[in-house]
Amino acid sequence: MVRADARENRARILAAARRALAEDGDTSMNQIAQLAGVGPGTLYRNYPSREALVLAVYQDAVEELVESVPGLLATLPPLEALRSWTTALVSAMRKKHGLGAALSPGAHQSVAEQSYGPVIVAIAQLFDAGKRDGTIRADAEPADFLQLTGALWGATTGAEERMLGLILDGLSAHPRR
Repeated sequence: MVRADARENRARILAAARRALAEDGDTSMNQIAQLAGVGPGTLYRNYPSREALVLAVYQDAVEELVESVPGLLATLPPLEALRSWTTALVSAMRKKHGLGAALSPGAHQSVAEQSYGPVIVAIAQLFDAGKRDGTIRADAEPADFLQLTGALWGATTGAEERMLGLILDGLSAHPRR
């Protein structure tokens, strides 16, 4: 069992790394340790390399995103929950892409493999809710949706919203004409 102070240190390191790397992908490990209020030894004990820390930051973001689905569905209609969730997904994809220089090709592959299943499950939850209430087409597939949204992270601001609107219109059981 992990001690409470060790869990707190880990959480502070991840939060500091997430903020710092979002601002500057070249932030050093020592700068991250300082921002987290821990010593370098504590940082390296938890994350032995920069790549391990970057992977943990990304995995933490994916877990947060996946865990947000029930809350979104509790407060929004399924199609709007899907819109909100997809916007957050695109943001996470952009951050991952921005951290790309810090990851080896093998790490990129590992991230994709580790996050694919949970992301597909999250999309399926959103789709199932929409299929139950009749707002999402019965033949919509989570893997197809994920592939389509992959194009959104590279879109310019403004175009991203229009493109997402087109994708969601295509999913709608009652598309706007």
